Amino acid sequence: MDKINGAVFKEMLISGCNNLNNRKKEVDSLNVFPVPDGDTGTNMSLTFNNGISEVKKSGSESLSVIAKTLSRGLLMGARGNSGVILSQIFRGFQQSVGDQEELDVQAFNKAMLNGSKLAYKAVMRPVEGTILTVIRESSESANAYVEANPECSVNEYMDVLCKEAKASLDHTPELLPILKEARVVDSGGSGLVSIFDGFRAYLMGAPIMEGAGTSETVKNEKASGYRTEFILKLSDQGMHLFKEDKFRNSLSRIGESMTIIQDDDTVKVRMNTMQPGEVLNLGQRYGEFTRIQIDNLNEEQHPSIIETEPEAPAEAKEYGIITVAAGKGLVHLFTDYRADVVVSGGQTMNPSTEDFVSAIRRINAEHIFILPNNSNIIMAAQQAADVTEDKDIIVLPTKSIPQGLNACIAFNPDADLETNRTQMQEAVDNIVTGQITYAVRDTTVDGREIHNGDYMGLKEKDIILTCRDKVEAACALIDQICDEDTEIVTLIRGEDASEEETEAVRQYVEDHYDVDIDVQNGEQPVYCFILSAE
Repeated sequence: MDKINGAVFKEMLISGCNNLNNRKKEVDSLNVFPVPDGDTGTNMSLTFNNGISEVKKSGSESLSVIAKTLSRGLLMGARGNSGVILSQIFRGFQQSVGDQEELDVQAFNKAMLNGSKLAYKAVMRPVEGTILTVIRESSESANAYVEANPECSVNEYMDVLCKEAKASLDHTPELLPILKEARVVDSGGSGLVSIFDGFRAYLMGAPIMEGAGTSETVKNEKASGYRTEFILKLSDQGMHLFKEDKFRNSLSRIGESMTIIQDDDTVKVRMNTMQPGEVLNLGQRYGEFTRIQIDNLNEEQHPSIIETEPEAPAEAKEYGIITVAAGKGLVHLFTDYRADVVVSGGQTMNPSTEDFVSAIRRINAEHIFILPNNSNIIMAAQQAADVTEDKDIIVLPTKSIPQGLNACIAFNPDADLETNRTQMQEAVDNIVTGQITYAVRDTTVDGREIHNGDYMGLKEKDIILTCRDKVEAACALIDQICDEDTEIVTLIRGEDASEEETEAVRQYVEDHYDVDIDVQNGEQPVYCFILSAE
């Protein structure tokens, strides 16, 4: 093939997306740390599916329109650092495409190089041995091939790009020792290779179908289907039974592009699905609908009830706070600490750029602080700030729940902006975070042998201990994060910890340290205990 037009590019994108969807669990499994949060493949899949969904809805066969629509869809749907970087690759690609309606090999090559360049610019401190390395080395090698063979076809270019991307991916363990120790390649780079391989498969006349070669078949029609939205008033029993994380997991099996917002006894849901009736059945278990809207995504789009029918406009104020948490107890805790919106998410479900933008729209404030509370969410929060023009958005790079809570506590609605920024950052810097979670596979990290089922103690992001008992692990971790200067210890109980286990940890702190101890029931998933010392 000598040139790529809009129709061809669209089919390449769909084939690439299908290949990524088919391999997302494999990509997830490449997570270096053996914690139950390997979600790079899922994040990249959700990000790319959002872009493809927007392309399909546009109905356009114009290359320039498709490239622009894809870029916007990826940007708004970006989840996790890998998803944000992926969105920047195709943003750079689109900028190079501009108004062109056909790409010869020279133009396609130039667009890929620009995608690599923009992805590097998006990361403050680029790390080699990651998806960044894979896009840079593969696009540069393919560029060298084009320069040496200017008459080559697009198919030949794609052969080289895929070959060099795979070679770069295979080399990532040599650039990042932690990958080599865990005996895995970079997960984000693996996701990118899947997309490129899907592009190549279409050009070879064998496009990838979703579900092909996998035990999990999810029909591609989920990207179309019906946009299903409802506002649900929780009953008294529903208030007791409703768990947002479990509800999200149930809905994720039958749809995508999901937004869930809970405000006390009201739940608002928007998602794309082929089974709107099943979505409504799941919701009706918890209460009564006050509004339902179902739109066919293949027909003219209708306004969103979640966005166009908000509650009474909030009174204008100087400051607003958006934070991220998973677990009903943590949501209430942040709300008590002046957070205006708590975006659902955390370690196992990173919110998208659009989730943050939607949260920003709900706050009538001049200055809005965003507290991501997870290192893999910071880039999506920053991307939301970048696309918001009418409000001043300040992203404090909080990397844990305790950091976010401390920032909220330090916030003073009567202080000026710089004073708040400084005091909130100082509060973040003045706390040590510990977390207890469990291993989902056997591996070695930093020379430490870890076995499936072990409880692991994390100090900040480092695994510093393992044992077979969660209480013993928590007590040992307390000894690692506390010192003679510690004055306050906070213990946040997760959904997998019992009251008796929590009391045992609390008693250990009281017996061994002269500190004030604050115990909260966060009900968070993944981490049975979250600890902090200050």
